[in-house]
Amino acid sequence: MNGDDTDQDTTLDSQRFVDGADGDDEQLPPSAGAEETTAGRDGEQRSADGDGGSADPETTDAESVDASAVRGEVDSAGVDFGSGDDGVDSSVLDDVMLDDVGSEDTEEASQGLFDDLLAGDPIFENKEVLRPSYTPRKLPHREEQINNMATILVTALRGDSPSNILIYGKTGTGKTASAKFVSTELESTSQKYEVPCEVEYINCEVTDTQYRVLAQLANKFIEKNEAVIDEELDDLEGLRERARDDPAALADTEYDSVAAVEDRIEQLEADRESFEQVPMTGWPTDRVYSTFFDAVDYHERVVVIMLDEIDKLVEKSGDDTLYNLSRMNSELERSRVSIMGISNDLKFTDFLDPRVKSSLGEEEIVFPPYDANQLRDILEHRAEVAFEGDALTDDVIPLCAAFAAQEHGDARRALDLLRTAGELAERDQTDDVDEDHVRKAQEKIELDRVVEVVRTLPTQSKLVLFAIIMLESNGVHNINTGEVYNVYQRLCEEIDVDTLTQRRVTDLISELDMLGIVNAVVVSKGRYGRTKEISLSVPIDETEAVLLSDSRLSDIEDTQPFVQTRFDNEN
Repeated sequence: MNGDDTDQDTTLDSQRFVDGADGDDEQLPPSAGAEETTAGRDGEQRSADGDGGSADPETTDAESVDASAVRGEVDSAGVDFGSGDDGVDSSVLDDVMLDDVGSEDTEEASQGLFDDLLAGDPIFENKEVLRPSYTPRKLPHREEQINNMATILVTALRGDSPSNILIYGKTGTGKTASAKFVSTELESTSQKYEVPCEVEYINCEVTDTQYRVLAQLANKFIEKNEAVIDEELDDLEGLRERARDDPAALADTEYDSVAAVEDRIEQLEADRESFEQVPMTGWPTDRVYSTFFDAVDYHERVVVIMLDEIDKLVEKSGDDTLYNLSRMNSELERSRVSIMGISNDLKFTDFLDPRVKSSLGEEEIVFPPYDANQLRDILEHRAEVAFEGDALTDDVIPLCAAFAAQEHGDARRALDLLRTAGELAERDQTDDVDEDHVRKAQEKIELDRVVEVVRTLPTQSKLVLFAIIMLESNGVHNINTGEVYNVYQRLCEEIDVDTLTQRRVTDLISELDMLGIVNAVVVSKGRYGRTKEISLSVPIDETEAVLLSDSRLSDIEDTQPFVQTRFDNEN
């Protein structure tokens, strides 16, 4: 083979490499010159010149290229389609394959799925402002309660132990938000005046046993102690290095020699190694308490322990935790502890030990419900930050406030309504939130509440409710207790559960009535005595679906024949 041929082979090999061939060069016939041809996908001859060929723009037709055939040939034989007599180079083929091979439908569908939802103008600017977890910089209509808390807690900034505080009020009256606001101010002010003051928040609805409360507190203070030790160690190690070079570096410190600095470093390292995180289970309670006590008293500070939903802790594990915490100050040497309890139940202290009650309730602050005008102010204040421009129509906030005022002045409910209404408006892809969105949000929140209540019912209550649903589904109105009990018995047999007495089932019906799931009215039957007439207060289909989602109730077969048989016997 002459030199020209060799040059030409090299050129073609380079072109194949650039065009992405898989390197099976030996399978291709050697080039014999500018006029040598290979078989193309159409069976036509393609010319290959020394530089890989040139495309003729007049003969190029990208629409006519069979992309699937091209892809098949490249995959199976690694054939180079860098050039051809049809004038289509590899880049054009690549473009054709990307455009033609299934991309038109899939890419457009995936893009359109979210593009359409993002097409409209945004309604929210900062949705988090409407969530219960958000603590605003200003709490309208709670200035009096906030000032009372601040007046009590200011003692901490003087290094003394503040009085214990109990905060009462119904759900959504601003108790937790106000307490967190005051706590944040207290900590920031303590840093300003360099007074060691710390606030620890515990949600007793989640952390509801003495062990868990003490373990969580112990671990938090251990972490803080370790951070303090690490910071001091960094400073001392730097001082030691400076003092070794220049003893005068110790002049303004409490250490008179490098050895004294090293002794302190060793002591701090030993202290750090002595700390041991408390596991969530497994230790004796007295060991957990001792670890917490030592962690709190490691250095001088005033600690405020905020126990939200404190009544849940007392209900679950008694008042031992409160007794231990309220008596700590008599044993602590360096620190002082104060308790701030928050409760929805104004009467929970009735069940406390008199000694605990006297020490815990040194100061009491009551949060009254909001009225409609106050709720309106709160919503307007939040809406300014939460929504874009004129996203709300004029009747949205008054309607949200009116609905929430009916729920005992619950600001949390009002904020949920406003946020949900905005979310529904977003889904409708409208430019603003109107009255219709608020009414739909009210229905949605109510249904969600019902679903959650029904989902958490005990199994026996679920069976009683299911019996009522079965009766109403079969056209029975003004259902009495005896009818419910008959169907309830059959359901218990169906899933093999113990059957309660009729008196106990009557109590369960009363509990469902209190929850607002059923409406039970006592009706006099004259000389036949009195009975309860029962009807559902919740949507049948949604409630039945929630009940059947329970693994035990899902085993219930079609009970229609049982119910129908009883009706036939009565007739």
